[in-house]
Amino acid sequence: MKHTIVDTSQLELTEKVVAIKRVTKVVKGGRNFRFSALVVVGDGKGYVGAGIGKATEIPEAIRKGKEDAAKKLVHVPIDGHHSIPHDFIGKFGSASVLLKRAPEGTGVIAGGPARSVLELAGIKNIRTKSLGSNNKQNVVLATLSGLSALKTREEVAKLRGKSVSEL
Repeated sequence: MKHTIVDTSQLELTEKVVAIKRVTKVVKGGRNFRFSALVVVGDGKGYVGAGIGKATEIPEAIRKGKEDAAKKLVHVPIDGHHSIPHDFIGKFGSASVLLKRAPEGTGVIAGGPARSVLELAGIKNIRTKSLGSNNKQNVVLATLSGLSALKTREEVAKLRGKSVSEL
């Protein structure tokens, strides 16, 4: 995944908490409880990122997750129909997410974890299918990896050394 270094002070990032887990560490004196929060942030205009925060209190875990996500922003190319330029399968671990273009008026057809990433990226028309693992963290990261690997027609033409009309 190619992370984009972006000045986050210029972006108006909105956050969405995808999952909060209570994790336990068994120690000599008993059990230590902590919370792990999976947070997705995006500006709705093509920048989106996900992060994980861990702390003894839920609000602190969410704050840390938001900071982590802001550091890992990726840019998503969006076409004129508020969809993606081409179909792609994003993979992370054993989770795969199939991302399919959709015409205007389709809406976001996606499961919970993938939906939050796509909505915060600003994509309004897309169809997705989660394949393999349904672990929320891996599905979010697979969706992000798929979105970050997308290329516009201009980028493909430049890589091939041709003009857009030749493609």
